[in-house]
Amino acid sequence: MSGDKEKAKTHKLALRGSSKLVAEFVQIFGKGPKHLASKEANKPADKENTAPDGTPDASSAEKTEKEIQSEIQSIFRQVTASVTFLPQLDAGNCTFNVLVYADADSDVPMEWGDSDAKEIENGEKVQLRSFSTSNHRVDTLVSYRLAE
Repeated sequence: MSGDKEKAKTHKLALRGSSKLVAEFVQIFGKGPKHLASKEANKPADKENTAPDGTPDASSAEKTEKEIQSEIQSIFRQVTASVTFLPQLDAGNCTFNVLVYADADSDVPMEWGDSDAKEIENGEKVQLRSFSTSNHRVDTLVSYRLAE
């Protein structure tokens, strides 16, 4: 595909579209690990626009919606695969919080509320992949503490 045609396919998502993608990601992620496994996590990643190591190519700040969806699917696959190194969840004794850190002037869904950091004392942290739109960046981190 020629460079002009490729540029025509690439567009900067409007803030409203970008916010919607981020909100949908948070909503899906907030339903917990079992829901992630049933989501589009098992679809093969789109290899277009990725670096040789499999990470998204950061050479362009503007991304297509398809590229962003591919990054989100990659996070879902990573969370699903994390069962090999994260502790098994005890269904009756765990809490699953999704925290979003945003600038004070950010446009966020009405359902989101202010909260403290929810730090887990003496907890372990596992940094997972991130994704970004032309307007937002979403980092994912699992924090947990084994029962004493």
